[in-house]
Amino acid sequence: MDSIDLEVLKTSAAWIAAGHRCELVTVIKTWGSSPRPIGATLAICDDGRVVGSVSGGCIEDDLIDRVRREGITRALPDIVSYGITADEAHRFGLPCGGTIELAIEPLDERSRIAELLQRLEQHQLVERHLDLRTGAVELGKATSANVLTLADDTLVTQHGPRWRLLIIGAGQLSRFVAQIATAMDYHVTVCDPREEYRAGWTLPDVALVHAMPDDLVADMQLDQRSAVVALTHDPKLDDLALMEALKSEAFYVGAIGSRVNNAKRRARLAEHFDLSPAQLDRLHGPIGLYIGSKTPSEIAISILAEMTAVKNSVPASLQVNHAAALEAPTPSACAV
Repeated sequence: MDSIDLEVLKTSAAWIAAGHRCELVTVIKTWGSSPRPIGATLAICDDGRVVGSVSGGCIEDDLIDRVRREGITRALPDIVSYGITADEAHRFGLPCGGTIELAIEPLDERSRIAELLQRLEQHQLVERHLDLRTGAVELGKATSANVLTLADDTLVTQHGPRWRLLIIGAGQLSRFVAQIATAMDYHVTVCDPREEYRAGWTLPDVALVHAMPDDLVADMQLDQRSAVVALTHDPKLDDLALMEALKSEAFYVGAIGSRVNNAKRRARLAEHFDLSPAQLDRLHGPIGLYIGSKTPSEIAISILAEMTAVKNSVPASLQVNHAAALEAPTPSACAV
C-alpha cells in the first residue's frame, strides 16, 4: 500500500464516523496501459468529495458525476469496467486503448475500515477479504506477497503499514534524507547518541532517539517494509547497527563512505561479526544511485532513489549505483 491508499482508508473511516455514505473503488484488473496499478484505490463521499485515484482523472470525473446525479445507492459491491470500446477509451482518456476493471464497494461499519487502520498502526500486514455477494468483510494476517486477488466472488486485498526508515546519525545529510523520506510517507526515526549532533536537530516531526544504534535496530524488529541507512562515517556507531540490520528482514541496508572505506567496512564485518557472505551482499555501499550528486540535498535524492529502486524490485542491471560507476568522476567524499 502506498501513502495515497492509506489516506483513502483514513478519509473513508472519517466519513463513516461522520455519518456519510461513501464508496471504496479499487482497481482489480487492467489491460493495456493504465495510469494506476492494480490495487490502487479511491474513495468517494455522498457529497461528491473524493480522495485517491484510479486513473488519470477522467474516470474519477465520471464517478463523481454519477454520485452527484444519483447519490450512493449501491447496497452490495459491484464490478465495473471502463474503456472496453475505442469510444470509451477516448472518452475516459485511457492511453493506448487501455481498460480498467474496478470493484466499487459501499462502506459502512461492517466494512471494518477503522479496525483495519488500527492493525496498520500496530505495524501488521493485513489481508482484507470482501465477499462480493454479501459485502461481508474478514480481516486476517497476510500470508502472501500478492497485492490483490479475486477468486470465487471474494476480493482479497493486502494492506501494509507505513514503510519505516531508520537513519543512523543526525548530521546535515541525515536532515535532507529525513525530509525527503517523510514527504514519501516513510515513518522516519533518526538515531544518534552524540549530544553535539542532537543539539542541532531541527526537524520536530521526525523522531530523534538517544540510544546506541545497534540496540535500537534490535528493538525495532525490522521487517520487509523497513530500511536502514548509516550516515555517521563512524565505525563505532555504524558497524554494530549494520550487523543487526543485515541479519534482519529489512529490504534495504546502506552505508555512506568511499569505495575504499566501504571495502574496509565489509572486511571488518566479515572478520569480526558472524555475517554470512549472503548477508554481506545485502549491504549497499557506496550508498545511492550515481546521479552526479555533489551537495547534501542531491546525495539524499541519490540515496532515496536507490531505496525506491530496491523497494520496487528494479533489477540491479538497470541501476547504476556508485559502486558500479567506476569510470565516472567522484562527486564528493560524502556522495560515495
